[in-house]
Amino acid sequence: QVQLVESGGGLVQAGGSLRLSCAASGRTFSSYTMGWFRQAPGKEREFVASISWKRIYADPVKGRFTISRDNVKNTVYLQMNSLKPEDTAVYYCAATTKVAVEPSLWDYWGQGTQVTVSS
Repeated sequence: QVQLVESGGGLVQAGGSLRLSCAASGRTFSSYTMGWFRQAPGKEREFVASISWKRIYADPVKGRFTISRDNVKNTVYLQMNSLKPEDTAVYYCAATTKVAVEPSLWDYWGQGTQVTVSS
């Protein structure tokens, strides 16, 4: 069982930056693929980025977002730069034993943190 707790969301102007953090419980953190998803009002949850032995990014965030992890602190991060109003969403941290972008293939989810980008 893995419990995930996100933090770091907030309100930022377009062009600004935020760093999201996700603290995970459990002693097998390093064995999981960790990822970030987001869900805007009225839209489906979508993949943002994941990290295992490689990093995968969704096209809309490539070059602006960076995912990283600290296996000692059991934490995964999402550095978000050059934020746009269309990045506004609830951001979720997730964990899986697979390498996948489809939300249904992820096993554990955090409660989400709101990111709002004003124009």
